[in-house]
Amino acid sequence: MPNTALGDHSGEPRRRFRFAPRRRPRFQGQSFNKLIPNIMTMLGLCAGLMAMRFALDERWAPAAALIIGAAVIDGLDGRLARLLKATSRFGAEFDSLADFLSFGVAPAMVLYMWTMDSWRGIGFVPCVLFAVCMSLRLARFNAALDVGLAPKPAYAQSFFTGVPAPAGAGLALFPMFLSLAFEGWGWHGMAHGMRHPAFVGLLLIVVALMLVSTLPTWSFKNFKVRREVVLPLLISVGAYAALLVSEPWAALAAAGLIYIGMLPFSVRSYIRLKREAEALREPVPAPEAPAAP
Repeated sequence: MPNTALGDHSGEPRRRFRFAPRRRPRFQGQSFNKLIPNIMTMLGLCAGLMAMRFALDERWAPAAALIIGAAVIDGLDGRLARLLKATSRFGAEFDSLADFLSFGVAPAMVLYMWTMDSWRGIGFVPCVLFAVCMSLRLARFNAALDVGLAPKPAYAQSFFTGVPAPAGAGLALFPMFLSLAFEGWGWHGMAHGMRHPAFVGLLLIVVALMLVSTLPTWSFKNFKVRREVVLPLLISVGAYAALLVSEPWAALAAAGLIYIGMLPFSVRSYIRLKREAEALREPVPAPEAPAAP
């Protein structure tokens, strides 16, 4: 009797059909990880826009907090882009445009609505000057990204040229930080004094000139700390964090004073490194040949 389990009655084997596995379509596009820095830049841009929105409602504390939040985001998106290997010219240009709005336009408009509008047209001049100098600084930074420009020498790699944009915005908002701190302590007279247009306008002009200056400022990218300073530094950071939680406006004002106090040491460090580099490049005179007898 023929075995019909593997074939039909004619004796031919049956054909077995196998279904081909389904192939998932592959979408052409960019990895989401590479979009994270641009998403953070967008969040910083939105923070600057929302700061102006709160200033229109005279809600000064949220407006100042949003600009500080944009500064924190700006410090993270570049490092994330380098960590994820997502750096691009588009990201650099987008970051500069977001910085101009968040650190140039937003602080100027917030301060104008906070106090400078009492001087009408004259009060608007320092605000415009600050925004213009911020745009010039960012344009100079973008121009430095071009391949045709010579790179910085090795001793200048750890320094910015002029005050960076987030620090400039923080220094411009220093009177608001101090005024909000005095208001919280009940010192209304000193809070009103910090709000005087003469003081705010003069500070805006000084910070604007520092933005476009050639003042060397530490970038803290390759900053090394000596071993004997590590423990005091950690204790100081912990104390500042406690102050930031308990008295945020006083802590932000103190940060501005600390940054201003560091500028002379930054200039001194730059000059010392420059002199050491120039001394290494000086040609060593060859020894004189002995005179013939």
